[in-house]
Amino acid sequence: MGSPGTTVVGGGISGIACARALADAGLAVRVLDRGRRPGGRMASSTLHGRQVDLGASYLTVPDGSPFAPVVADWVRRGLAREWTDTFAVAGPDGVTGSTTGPVRYGTPDGLRSLVVDLATGLDVVQERTVEAVRVGDDGRPTVDGEAVGAIVLALPDPQAQRLLDPREAGVPALDPAGWRPALAVALGFARRAWPADLHGAFVHDSPVLDWLADDGDRRGDGAPVLVAHTTAAFAGEHQADPAQAAPAVVAAVRRLLATDAGPEWTHVHRWSHARPGRPREQEFALIGRVGVCGDGWAAPPRVESAWRSGSALGRELARALTP
Repeated sequence: MGSPGTTVVGGGISGIACARALADAGLAVRVLDRGRRPGGRMASSTLHGRQVDLGASYLTVPDGSPFAPVVADWVRRGLAREWTDTFAVAGPDGVTGSTTGPVRYGTPDGLRSLVVDLATGLDVVQERTVEAVRVGDDGRPTVDGEAVGAIVLALPDPQAQRLLDPREAGVPALDPAGWRPALAVALGFARRAWPADLHGAFVHDSPVLDWLADDGDRRGDGAPVLVAHTTAAFAGEHQADPAQAAPAVVAAVRRLLATDAGPEWTHVHRWSHARPGRPREQEFALIGRVGVCGDGWAAPPRVESAWRSGSALGRELARALTP
């Protein structure tokens, strides 16, 4: 395909996987991302001198997934590590048991580092906010008035919907109302105040907490840092001023851990579109030269699904664009 090539909007793992598949097929592709670094909701922030994962908590690899060789290569190169297969199960007043499942993988340098690695060699433009995507009568898309060969929106549906005019032909149907918010709250302690075998906890029936992760344990450096993810309802109540949610989250974490110890610092990150309420079974949408991929596709929502969604769309688009 000659210039112009495909433009991918969104530098999370789905968008980067899509761009990687197109580039591997020998097609021109660029990624536009509004963040300062690739990663999307596999976000890691530097807090008090170390990286803390505030988005996705870990990776899993289902049997037979095409994602397996990618993760195996990251493990071989020391970018990812096996973390645990066992998490606690908790209620609002404490741990009630445990559950065992697939091996979860963590990362020494934060999950964002995996997206950065996957983007190596790609044309990624950071801090570039896209305002509008249009589809002409001839089916050719434009990005902020610039003609492109094809467009991929690797974004949550509410963000993709803001860029597209659903009245235009050749625009995939989206679900902008079905996404749930969350707050990720990092808590830094002077020392560990919880059992060494509490790698993480699924929390049920709490009005505040949904999930709690030991960030030092999953990263492998032993730092006394926890990351709590809140329920959608609690996040919705604090969308306007998320920092005000920290005291309630601290109180809920202390109650769950049955400890009097409190954190020395907290950091709250708001995810307005954390999870799709109705993830689709199909891996992506592609109508003509407009594609959509990401967490809302290839259910259930997880890192592997997002990678698979973007990679599958990239391969399908490459077939469509190759003479």
